[in-house]
Amino acid sequence: MSLQGNYLGMSLSIDDLDKENLTYFAHCARHDFHLQKCDDCGLLRYPPTTGCPWCASPRATWTAVEGKGEVHSYEEVHHAIQPAFKAHTPYMVLLVDLDTQKGQPSEHEALRVVGNLTLADGNLAPPEAVRKVGIGTRVRLAFSDVADGLSLPQWTVDTDAKQPETPWRYPQE
Repeated sequence: MSLQGNYLGMSLSIDDLDKENLTYFAHCARHDFHLQKCDDCGLLRYPPTTGCPWCASPRATWTAVEGKGEVHSYEEVHHAIQPAFKAHTPYMVLLVDLDTQKGQPSEHEALRVVGNLTLADGNLAPPEAVRKVGIGTRVRLAFSDVADGLSLPQWTVDTDAKQPETPWRYPQE
């Protein structure tokens, strides 16, 4: 069964043939974060795919993963190309190093997951929140419910975690 929804005026669709993403988003719809864990090498992977990027095994088991981590990089969008997002600028897209599997398979690698910066309720973070987030900020998953059976994993500041005194941000012009 394909999934369809609308996020801030943008159509979303996941085709019936995309079984890995259908399973991934089925977990997200329950506000559970699961990733594929390779049955052969034991490493988790993201995004969902048909084969392990580390050992090429096609076998994997969906595994619950704690959705907490640290901002590895970010993009602060001031000029939204997607018309539906224009009213929400500036907004932030985060690349987050999950605490799970950090430093594997090598010391410089991590399991990295992309998502927008939101408030805890899954709504895009306002400009005053965007200005406070940077590299090193501690975040946790929040879900944006899009339609029945479809929720997007997003990121919100982890208010229970120790935050860096001054997260690194790109210089502003």
